[in-house]
Amino acid sequence: MVKHKVQKRIQIIYMCSLLLFSCILAKLGYEQIIHHTNIMDKAFDLWERDFIVSGIRGSILDKNGNILAHDIPATSVMAVPAQIRDINIVAKKLSAILKTSESLIKEKLQKHVSTIKLYPEGKFISKEQVKEIERLELDGIYLIQDSLRNYPNGNYLAQVLGFTGMDNQGLSGLELQFDDILNGKNGALHIPFDAKGNKVKLYEEDFEASGRGMDVCLTIDSKIQEILERELNNLIKKYEPKSALALAMDPNNGEILAMVSKPDFDPNHYQNYDSSVYNHNLPIWKSYEPGSTFKSVIFASGLELKLYDMFKDTYDDKGYEIVQGTRIKSWKAGGHGHQTFLQVLENSSNPGFVEISRRMGLDREYEYVKKFGFGEKTGVDLPGESAGIMFKKENMNELEQATVAFGQGISVTPIQLVTAFSSIVNGGKLFQPHITKSIQNPMNHEVLVEYPTVEKRKVISEDTSKKMRYALESVVANGGAKQAYIEGYRIGGKTGTAQIAENGVYSTTNYNLSFLSAAPIDNPKIVLYIAADSPKNDILYGGTVIAPVAKKCYEDILPYLGVEKVEKQIPKKIVWPETENIVVDNFIGKKRSKISQEGITFTFYGEGDVVIDQMPQKGTVLSPDGGEVWIYLGKETK
Repeated sequence: MVKHKVQKRIQIIYMCSLLLFSCILAKLGYEQIIHHTNIMDKAFDLWERDFIVSGIRGSILDKNGNILAHDIPATSVMAVPAQIRDINIVAKKLSAILKTSESLIKEKLQKHVSTIKLYPEGKFISKEQVKEIERLELDGIYLIQDSLRNYPNGNYLAQVLGFTGMDNQGLSGLELQFDDILNGKNGALHIPFDAKGNKVKLYEEDFEASGRGMDVCLTIDSKIQEILERELNNLIKKYEPKSALALAMDPNNGEILAMVSKPDFDPNHYQNYDSSVYNHNLPIWKSYEPGSTFKSVIFASGLELKLYDMFKDTYDDKGYEIVQGTRIKSWKAGGHGHQTFLQVLENSSNPGFVEISRRMGLDREYEYVKKFGFGEKTGVDLPGESAGIMFKKENMNELEQATVAFGQGISVTPIQLVTAFSSIVNGGKLFQPHITKSIQNPMNHEVLVEYPTVEKRKVISEDTSKKMRYALESVVANGGAKQAYIEGYRIGGKTGTAQIAENGVYSTTNYNLSFLSAAPIDNPKIVLYIAADSPKNDILYGGTVIAPVAKKCYEDILPYLGVEKVEKQIPKKIVWPETENIVVDNFIGKKRSKISQEGITFTFYGEGDVVIDQMPQKGTVLSPDGGEVWIYLGKETK
């Protein structure tokens, strides 16, 4: 009986063992056959070390395809700590080549990780450093492909473009705005290693190719950008302002042609600058009282409302207007006297604009200020845009109504001013400004996405715009912007000299000087705004400091745009102590003894007594300071 029980127990144990063994075999077979791929993937995850191959970030281009930002090939250092036999030796040799602390390299190499990038010390190393590391053949040290973001124009357009970080991700400006579009997918080299860091020769290395981001094409014209950058650098050297800015736009579609913000920075070395410099793109971020440049908006509104005939209706400027007990003075002691409303604009008469605001009334003034886009963002496709500051209508009284008319009591951005001014000179269309032209395939430059021109609304009529173009040209010829006048080029604009509020009161020494203009004014191709905050070393007026800068810009920009000189333009009004330009006479055929013209020095060449040629030719315009004319003499022919 006992023997039978023992045999039965043995049978049960045997059956259970057989069943357990069968289950184990079945599980092993199931895992080896059914889950083989999954298991191998997990094994490879443990064995493989990934060496990242950086993707190529898309380029940023100007409207003509010139490169503004792009990736260039670079090399960086990566380590596999398990393969390093003597950390002390490797750390010592690497630190000498990478010019960094030996203890710092050693600390990184001692980390319990499969792979480690030696950043920032080993990122973007030079060709010489690459050769030195390759020569040493250090176990566990690898050189990997990387990409370095490069801005070939340095400081030019810096705040607009922004910059990328150590891992080539966008951190500011358009680099941040279009990071998802520009970013190229990283690739990797997968190499199998065992637990001791030795390569597993049974399995091959696997390479995952990196990708390339899309190119972003801007509306920026590099030539115009270069001209504005150059002239603002000259302005800063001469006048030492706290800051300066410039903005150029095509008034016919809202395309931004150039944008300058000073102080600037080199995005190739952004770490060397304060964040207040690279985070503030002044043409879209800075908000301030515009001063007399804003009078162009109010004057256009008054014309549109038919409040006056600018040629016939007059206003007597006695030097001031009283508004709610406050005396609003003219900049000229005693005022400008009896003048047409066109002269009110030419002379930039504050009392005259108080009169315009009275005729307009608060409701209509507020309506048109908002209609021109002030008090709200323009919608420009750049990060960091400000909306400016505008009174709520219910909080405005007669005094605020009056001061807004000549650019005080309202805070605007340069992009708002340029957008509004463009509508004044282009026939009345208010466009949404934009700086992005298209997204392109980097391989064949095929346009994938094109950014359209957006007309927001009609602000004034074509007739009013035509009158404003004449009025603004007259300001340059006869008013405070005469130093922007160029013989043969029709330029229209309005200067601004705005006091800066400091600690709740207006400063008597610091001014924001500006000039807002368009050319050629009869068929505008460009609107240009230049401003400087608190310049020094000169008579502080927009017409004396900024208008000459704009003139120098136009002298290069207009020929570049293919604008030909014309004979018909409003003649420049000469006011003492100014003198007129000298127009060279015709001397050909005259005797030597009869050659003379005030302000000109003559140099004679050849023998004889009769002029047979001259240089420059008849009609050439010389500056009021005079010039030299070469006279070629010969014998009189019968």
